[in-house]
Amino acid sequence: MKMKRWLRTRASAVLTSPLYRELRRTKQAVTRRLTGRSAVVHYFHQVDDPYSDLAVRALPHLSSHYDICVIPHIVPAPDKGAAPEPERLMQWSLRDAAELARALGQNPHPWQTAPAAALLSQAQAALAGISDVPEFAAVTAKIREAFSGDEVAVPDIARTENGNAKHALEEGESLRHKLGHYLGGMYYFEGEWYWGLDRLPYLEERLQPLAKVANLQPFVRRLEASVTPTADAAALAAGHQPKQATTNTNRPRLDLYFSFRSPYSWIALPRVFELARTYNAELHLRFVLPMVMRGLPIPESKRLYIVTDTKREAERVGLPFGLIADPVGKPTERGLAVLHHAIQLGKGEAFALSFMRGVFAEGINARSDTGLLRLCERVGISETQMQSALADNTWRAVAEANREEMFTLGIWGVPAFRVNGGTAHWGQDRLWLLEQQLAACQKSAMPS
Repeated sequence: MKMKRWLRTRASAVLTSPLYRELRRTKQAVTRRLTGRSAVVHYFHQVDDPYSDLAVRALPHLSSHYDICVIPHIVPAPDKGAAPEPERLMQWSLRDAAELARALGQNPHPWQTAPAAALLSQAQAALAGISDVPEFAAVTAKIREAFSGDEVAVPDIARTENGNAKHALEEGESLRHKLGHYLGGMYYFEGEWYWGLDRLPYLEERLQPLAKVANLQPFVRRLEASVTPTADAAALAAGHQPKQATTNTNRPRLDLYFSFRSPYSWIALPRVFELARTYNAELHLRFVLPMVMRGLPIPESKRLYIVTDTKREAERVGLPFGLIADPVGKPTERGLAVLHHAIQLGKGEAFALSFMRGVFAEGINARSDTGLLRLCERVGISETQMQSALADNTWRAVAEANREEMFTLGIWGVPAFRVNGGTAHWGQDRLWLLEQQLAACQKSAMPS
């Protein structure tokens, strides 16, 4: 078992290494040139997905400004293994995608609820078999109007009463599965996936050698918080105490929900901690058990995508990632037991970063006492304190209470956050939104 864990850790390091990525990209490009094939970007469109409604708008830009062939496909919604809360996901996506659109200068989707089944089927039939990018984009624009409840627009999207939507959906799903994904709103180019407008900048960076004009402006800008993990955040992860926030009776309260098995939580925590210090927020750590430990299995394709996507995001913000000792099961439970006590000792932030850096970037096995003690000692937690924490199961009730609280907020995944008990937001992609909220609190607290 120890050998198997060691091999998995080394395999994750290879899989996420920049060298492996460049070799894979070079092989794809060389094969394309030798065979004389065109560069192809596949786009997978889920008709009732608000993120797809944004992603599809970039197709004409990609098709006209790069020497590539863009092929659109329609796909069904992901199964419950990949998206275990479909109703919650739809409600969340409607709100989050609208905020994303406004931030990017796009018109938000006009529909407020999931489209009726009959209208969705009509829309899928309207898109079935369309491979021409301008036509595909034009029909999706009509669908956007129809989903908003515009009765006049509904007949305009009907190509045929019995469009071959079923066949087109099956073909799209089959190709998406073969290439290794599960979501809609996805672009695929030569071995790599890019989710919606959030990841489109990565795709355009990769397509630069195929740009038809010099100094091409990207379709959208990248949204991110103004802070990155600073020396203080790195020192905190290494076991030193952060600088103290200044005293202020009007400090905003920042609740952070996270999991010790979530790669996205790891690359969010240092930046959230820095945002809390920058905007003098009172940070509350709300740890929860990972989805898979809450009875929500995660498909292999989802795990693989999350790891590779986290790697490029980690590189962008300057955090280490890739030498992974998967903490699922006992390592996470042991880590949360210590974290629960570390919070009471005033070392919660330091231990959270020590643990997550250890299991996601340093290959430290938190299942063993030796590994866990290493993660503890570098933040000033003694072996005696660690053993005392491991003997105490009260963390379980706290984790469950945090999970229940998260669900009442309409959130079921991590990392997630909310400011001053307001609207909750989800994802390390939304730290720019967290900064906006904290900055607004800071501004309102200033004397007039």
